Amino acid sequence: MANDMRETVEIRGHIIDSLILPKVLDTIAAAGGSFTIENIVVGQTRHDPSFARIIVAAPTADLLAVILASISDHGASPVTSHDCQLVAADLPGAFPEGFYSTTNQRTEVRVKGKWLEVQLQEMDCGIVVDTARQEARCVAMSDVELGQQLVVGHSGVRVTPEERELGSHGFEFMNSAVSTEKPKGVATAQVARQLHEARAAGQKILVVGGPAIVHTGSVDHLSWLIRNGYVQILFAGNALAAHDIEQAMFGTSLGVHLQSGDNIEAGHEHHLRAINRIRRLGGIRQAVESEQLKSGIMYECIKNDVDFLLAGSIRDDGPLPEVITDALDAQRQMRERVRDVSFCLMIATTLHSIAVGNLLPAWVRVVCVDINPSTVIKLSDRGSFQTVGLVTDVEPFLRALVADLEGRTP
Repeated sequence: MANDMRETVEIRGHIIDSLILPKVLDTIAAAGGSFTIENIVVGQTRHDPSFARIIVAAPTADLLAVILASISDHGASPVTSHDCQLVAADLPGAFPEGFYSTTNQRTEVRVKGKWLEVQLQEMDCGIVVDTARQEARCVAMSDVELGQQLVVGHSGVRVTPEERELGSHGFEFMNSAVSTEKPKGVATAQVARQLHEARAAGQKILVVGGPAIVHTGSVDHLSWLIRNGYVQILFAGNALAAHDIEQAMFGTSLGVHLQSGDNIEAGHEHHLRAINRIRRLGGIRQAVESEQLKSGIMYECIKNDVDFLLAGSIRDDGPLPEVITDALDAQRQMRERVRDVSFCLMIATTLHSIAVGNLLPAWVRVVCVDINPSTVIKLSDRGSFQTVGLVTDVEPFLRALVADLEGRTP
């Protein structure tokens, strides 16, 4: 270590019980560096913050820079602060080489000796700085404009990791890895409590739903949540809306009668006929207003002024008139609408869940319910570590959730 390159960093907060300190030390060692803990102060209670000063060493300056960049995502900031480095965008829709790639954690950048909080925090973006206004915000690659000042490198950037919730208001049932063996009743009750508290506080609740909600006979459960103020915005694809409308018009989903479970003759045509009927009427709202659509999830959204966004895919039939078929346009509109979301409930949709998880900052509470544990695992692997997962079928979960909320709702 005598001839190594060195940098002293500090980390603060609940670095012990949130496992931030072990993550930092493991990252240093795994990258081929070494460390010396110069000073450490451990909080005496679960609510007391801790502090550590660490000397990070590496045999080359390049490796040291890589290590410092990696541990900065965990909140390890160099003791000697420098302003962030800014480079003007030389191409629209592209970052400069060496750009700072954001996480979903609270981030600040140092400009003219002053730390600025980065607005619109989102992972996998860059940071654009307006030096005249002393403002910084995340920007998607596709939205970069020529001449914008963008942060390059990690110098002058500091990250504050979200710490795990303490006490009775956290998701205690989710403290272990994703598992099919978690007590479903306890888990659902805690989700219900969180939803009820969010509604009572006037917070914005986002539901991200897949067509399995319809296929499993859960339309009435989600409709109840919408009617009773537990959903302020719905994100879905063409499939959920199409099969919901099919169910409302024909009593089937994918041609299967949801009451009897029987395959209906020519039932495979029902979703196309439902989509066609909506297109002929001009849209979902027109179908509700003309009383051609009288029930279901989309009906309740219209009747209760719940905002919804339907993002399309290459495999969509129709699609419905409201479906946004331009992926970048859908992403931009989703990004706008999640800005003040406080709670997100993801139900049985892998691709939509991952897409929305990428847009949400780390302080938004996220619950992902799916029969497939890989959905939750993929969210965590991509950086949406705040996601807590419940592995179960959709209908039993929503039925139990509504039953619990009915007891809490005046």
